[in-house]
Amino acid sequence: MKSLKAVIGFLFLSLVLTVDLASAAEQEQEQDIYKKRMDLYTQVEAVTQIPWYYLAAVDQYERNVRQARKDLPKAEGIAGIYFKPEEWAGLLNPNPEDENPVSIQFFNGIGFDGNGDGKASRKDDEDVVHAFAQYLLKYGTDHENIKIGLWSYYKRDKTVGIIIGKAMIYKHFGRLDLDTHVFPLPLRSIHSYNNTWGDARGWGGRRIHEGTDIFAGYGVPVRATGYGIVEMKGWNKYGGWRVGIRDINNTYHYYAHLSGFAKDLKAGQIVEPGTIIGGVGSSGYGPPGTSGKFPPHLHYGMYKDNGYTEWSFDPYPHLKIWARKERARLKN
Repeated sequence: MKSLKAVIGFLFLSLVLTVDLASAAEQEQEQDIYKKRMDLYTQVEAVTQIPWYYLAAVDQYERNVRQARKDLPKAEGIAGIYFKPEEWAGLLNPNPEDENPVSIQFFNGIGFDGNGDGKASRKDDEDVVHAFAQYLLKYGTDHENIKIGLWSYYKRDKTVGIIIGKAMIYKHFGRLDLDTHVFPLPLRSIHSYNNTWGDARGWGGRRIHEGTDIFAGYGVPVRATGYGIVEMKGWNKYGGWRVGIRDINNTYHYYAHLSGFAKDLKAGQIVEPGTIIGGVGSSGYGPPGTSGKFPPHLHYGMYKDNGYTEWSFDPYPHLKIWARKERARLKN
């Protein structure tokens, strides 16, 4: 019996060590990618004088959009910016796969030789980031002119706003590795929740529940779950007092039915995991100030933008993962 317990203990320890080593290897690989991306952005900044955080924001936005859509190829290199062949080579260019900088320029393509190897390749990360930077450079290197350049390229106000928000986040923290998340309520608080995404709701007309309800005591602190920027703060007849935060992965986090807001919280504010944004409440289902029509809870929703529209997805699995990882960090 003792030998059997020893074998089981050894196998368990081996499994734990294997998982820890794999996790450490993944983290080291992620840090290496972040470093390579930062090196690329700062290199392009040195040539164009366009601040690195704008380049990082565009690149991250494009990467997120490619992950969210099936009609675009997934990024293969460290850069996420995507150009269609005809956009890169020039609309009237008979060779959509052209890599000759001279002929690309002749046909008004956006392609650019960023690393000086004599080719303008859509598969080269340096060429791709330099090409986008050269496009923005036509408008200027200051904040307002970069916004104008972004609108000229995307022709969508929401996209410009999302990219500028990402840029401000990167500028504020000065780094790219902003993936840590926490549970929206303090783990030590008394709370409960189930997977209620997609359930029917009747107040204000038939609709589905676009989130997870986390029940807790009135006034329990509500926290930002990740690094992001406050896009919205105010009243909604359904959500009551609510806050919307956009993170660097182009996910919009929606906190509703709050009892109130944290002091000095405002739209445009940069937040990080654990920043207090308000308290659990029971506001909503009526005109401003309506409260008490249901037990106090936090409605937590997540939405993804794909460059055209935005849709809700189930936050429950993410909440479970964030809580588990936060507990693990607290133990270490």
